[in-house]
Amino acid sequence: MIAYLRGIQFHLPDAVRTNDDLVADNPDWDADKIYAKTGIRARRIAAADETASDLGYAAAEKLLDEVGIDRGEIDVLLFCTQSPDHIMPTTACILQRRLGLPSTCGALDYNLGCSGFTYGLWLARALIVSESARNILLVVADTYSRYCDLHDLTTVTIFGDAGAAALVSASREGSLARIGPTVVGTDGRGEENVIVRSGGARMRQPRSHLDSYMFMNGPAVFAFALTSVRSAIGHLLERLKLDWSEVDWYLFHQANAFMLDRLRTVMKIPESKMPVDMEDIGNTVGASIPILIRRQMDAGRFQSNQTCVLAGFGVGYSWAMTELTWGCG
Repeated sequence: MIAYLRGIQFHLPDAVRTNDDLVADNPDWDADKIYAKTGIRARRIAAADETASDLGYAAAEKLLDEVGIDRGEIDVLLFCTQSPDHIMPTTACILQRRLGLPSTCGALDYNLGCSGFTYGLWLARALIVSESARNILLVVADTYSRYCDLHDLTTVTIFGDAGAAALVSASREGSLARIGPTVVGTDGRGEENVIVRSGGARMRQPRSHLDSYMFMNGPAVFAFALTSVRSAIGHLLERLKLDWSEVDWYLFHQANAFMLDRLRTVMKIPESKMPVDMEDIGNTVGASIPILIRRQMDAGRFQSNQTCVLAGFGVGYSWAMTELTWGCG
């Protein structure tokens, strides 16, 4: 069996937080310097009563309406988030009800950040290839803005909120791309470098107000990306028997412009093959790659039989690199 990407969509919340807004709260910051460092001018921010499941639901509704699939044909719902509605129940179960998916549909959450979409493609493809499912709804959404201290330059300038959804199917009809293999990896030594300490079983209540917010060691994350991302893509290309120059598109998690530029330079990837598209939405965590794909698709940039390498990487540390062959429907 072969797995196909049949559709992809995303949803952004209405509220916008600009660099000027951040400077208003932090008068010693400079809006132009924030943009120069991050490549971000604005981020979308979830409303106080808006959760990741709300963003994922909106993206999934757009996708299901666009593709036109009978919801009774959805076999599995995979929901990736690090900002679930509740500790329990599983947010995917809430989404199954809201989306009107059948009770025969399997539904599960998995907790990953910026590698979440490519990990999801890996899981979905495995379910298709093993003939365990024929149609899988993959939803990724997060509200990282809730974890950002408004006075922490390393986080609040970077992250925005979003939801995205993809339909992975055993049916080639009307598909956008064929989903190829994925190379995954993990390095738990990065646990302390991107972390929200309180709220889980290890620390139910914060010991200080900072425990409720994200801590990110930017230099350590940057160093991790420079080594692990290049190595993992190299392993994927070896598996595909492709040279770096034979890949048409490198679609990276939209972390920040400085990191992406450095990765592109180190890997000697032409700028034309590695789009950066986050200026108006920021780093949307697991949703960043599907948003990038949809925006590039809408701009008419992909052509039939082009090879795309998707690179998801981040908190954990975790990474997953997936190959797509575009336009095979």
